Amino acid sequence: MAEKPLRSIEDNFSGLEDPRIERNKLHKLLDIIVIAICGMICGADNWVDIEMFGIKKIEWLRQFLELPNGIPSHDTFGRVFGRLKADQFQRSFYEWVKAVQEVTKGQVIALDGKQLRGSMDTYAGKGAIYMVNAWASSNQMALGQQKVEDKSNEITAIPKLLEMLEISGCIITMDAIGCQTEIASQIVDQHGDYVLAVKENQANLYEDLAALFGLYLKERDPHLDQDDYYKTVDKDHGRIEIRQCWTLAANPFERSIRHLEEWKQIRSLVLITSERRIGQVTSTQDRYFISSLPPNAAKLLAAVRSHWGIENGLHWQLDIVFDEDHSRVRKDNAPQNLAVIRQIALNLLKNEKNARGGLQAKRLQAAWDENYLLKVLSV
Repeated sequence: MAEKPLRSIEDNFSGLEDPRIERNKLHKLLDIIVIAICGMICGADNWVDIEMFGIKKIEWLRQFLELPNGIPSHDTFGRVFGRLKADQFQRSFYEWVKAVQEVTKGQVIALDGKQLRGSMDTYAGKGAIYMVNAWASSNQMALGQQKVEDKSNEITAIPKLLEMLEISGCIITMDAIGCQTEIASQIVDQHGDYVLAVKENQANLYEDLAALFGLYLKERDPHLDQDDYYKTVDKDHGRIEIRQCWTLAANPFERSIRHLEEWKQIRSLVLITSERRIGQVTSTQDRYFISSLPPNAAKLLAAVRSHWGIENGLHWQLDIVFDEDHSRVRKDNAPQNLAVIRQIALNLLKNEKNARGGLQAKRLQAAWDENYLLKVLSV
C-alpha cells in the first residue's frame, strides 16, 4: 500500500483478531475493512451498497488490495463486522487517528452521547444502542466511541472511553450526565482539565450555584478579587445572540456550597447566560458549570461553545450525510463497528481541504473521480 493513509490503516488494523475459522477465510480481513472504508467514503451506507461498490471498483481496488477471491458478498461483510470484537476495532481506530492527526494540547475534547436509532430490533427484543462519542474541537475529528451497555447509562461508558483517550493537557467538556465526582477525578488523574455542566441531577450543587450567583449578581461583593466576566455578541440574519460569562474562584465557597470539596482540583464556578433575540421575541437561559481551570471567563466560555461543536460537527453529519439514524444494521457487533467505519470516512473527508462543498458533495466527488478518492485517502 503506497499511499500514506492506506499504509496507516494497514499498520493500525492489521493486528485485529480475525473472528472467522480458518476454512472460512476466503477474503483477507484487511481487504474487507478497506473496501468498507472506501465504500463508505463514496456513499455506500450499508453492506449491499458496499458490495456493489467493490464490484464496480474491483480493478481500481486491485492496485492496493490482494482480493484473492474477488469482492466479498454483503453477507460476508455483515458476518465479519458482526463478529469482529468492537473494543479491538475501536482501539485500532483510535491508534489510526493518532497516526494521521496529532491532538494538540489545550484543545477541547467534547464527550457526548448519541443513539443509533435504526439499531433497535423489536422482533429480537433489543433496544437501540447508545454510544458516547469523543470529538476533538480544533482538529474537527472523531476520536473514539464507547457503547453504553444494556440497562446502563453514559455514566458507566464515559470512564471506559476516557481510559482509551490520551487527554493530557486537554480540556474535557461534558453535559450534565458526566458531572460526577469520579469522572472529574479520572480526568485530573489523566492530567486533563474538565468543564462540566451542572443541572438538576446534581441537585445540591445546582441549587447552591444558582443561589450563589443570584446573590453575587445582586450584590457584587467588592472583596472578591478572583472573579472574571466576558461577553460575546453574535448577529446573523436578524438574530442576535448575547452570551455573558461570570466566573468565581471555587476556594472561598468550600463551606457555603455543599460537598464542593469532593470535586477534585475544582478551581472555578461558572454562570453563562444566553440571550437570543429574534424580532420582538427574546429568550434567555442560565447554565451553570464547574471546572478545574482557573476563573478565566473568556477561556471557559470558549470551551463551552466548543462543546456544542460535537452536535454540528459529528452527530448532525453522521445523521444527515451518512444517514446513521436510518441504518438497519443490527446484528451482534455490526452496529458499533459500522459506526467506526462512518467515523473513519468522516475524518478523512473533513481533512481533505481542497474540494469545494460539504461532506455530501465530497462523497459524490469521491464516487465519481478515483483520483479524488485517492486524495481523500491520502490526507
